[in-house]
Amino acid sequence: MNWLQMNEDLSFRKLINGSVCPEILKYDFNRNGELRHVDTNEPFIFSYQNSYIGNHKRYQVLGHLVTQYVYELLEKACKLQKIYIPKDIPHNELCSFFFISENAFKNCSTLVVLLQDHGTFRAGQWGQKVIIHEGLQHGSQIPFIAMALQYSWGVIVLNPNDNFIDLKIEKEHLSLSEKEFSTCPRESWTVPKKDTSSPEEHTIYVWDHFISKVAARNVAFIAHGYGGLVFINLLMQRTSEVMNKVYAVALIDSTHHTMYQTEGNSKVQAWISKHCQEWVSNSKPLGKSVVYLVKGDCPTVSAGTEKYGLAPSYCLHSVFRYLKNRLKVGSNECFVRSPIATRSKKITKEN
Repeated sequence: MNWLQMNEDLSFRKLINGSVCPEILKYDFNRNGELRHVDTNEPFIFSYQNSYIGNHKRYQVLGHLVTQYVYELLEKACKLQKIYIPKDIPHNELCSFFFISENAFKNCSTLVVLLQDHGTFRAGQWGQKVIIHEGLQHGSQIPFIAMALQYSWGVIVLNPNDNFIDLKIEKEHLSLSEKEFSTCPRESWTVPKKDTSSPEEHTIYVWDHFISKVAARNVAFIAHGYGGLVFINLLMQRTSEVMNKVYAVALIDSTHHTMYQTEGNSKVQAWISKHCQEWVSNSKPLGKSVVYLVKGDCPTVSAGTEKYGLAPSYCLHSVFRYLKNRLKVGSNECFVRSPIATRSKKITKEN
């Protein structure tokens, strides 16, 4: 794919060389998006030295650099725009942000919103551990973004885990001094980010100020893990708006609980059954039906893998087939209603 044809301006090595640890993080992403040692071509190894504290700190720094690199890919390779929120305060470290494609502001007919699982990873990542050990093709959201853009659909990449800033850690996270890391006080000064202090709050804010206002007639969500719970929360908080604007939801190993979250609302439950489909980690082939006695709120199929972290990448094409088919269903429903009205008028005139 084009986004994997990385040039010098998108070099992960540049980020590492600009950090405090280039000599112990001699890694780079190859042309397949896999993280490999620049000398041995071996995958990343956690145990670099005989110290868990040192190895863990090294892993934290690597994770921070991966986050920065994915942000660069979103902006430079995918041509997405970073939007700071909330809108009414100057940009600073207390702001959160998300990413949006340029065509989402224009008259695109379909918009796809990506909503990830909870964790330390940020926008553009399904899972940071997966990126480090399996590659960008599996752990990042970029293949989903690239496919949506191929269809000329708009894209919004939410950043639901960017909720707090730890002022102490932010100043020290690039230090690899084991002595400093092991002896410094563990107290932290944590400040919530305004209007985005939780995944739920972040998603509602972006919905209210951006998603609900885009020109696209059809909005789809792709939600992984806790992201499914966050979407159902949005559905309950903005029920009529979401039901009118969202035409399809692809849930991947979602942790939502329909009966509990919907509080027995039969109208919402019927909407979920009609407009949602879930892919779950399972030993069955991709797309094969999976039956859950406890959780049977919408059609459920296999993601084609039993590994939770790989589920999004394995079901990528299946998810987009579903979204395209749901568009056709919506178009056919509109088409069927129109001829009936026309024939009715014609018959009335003849009578």
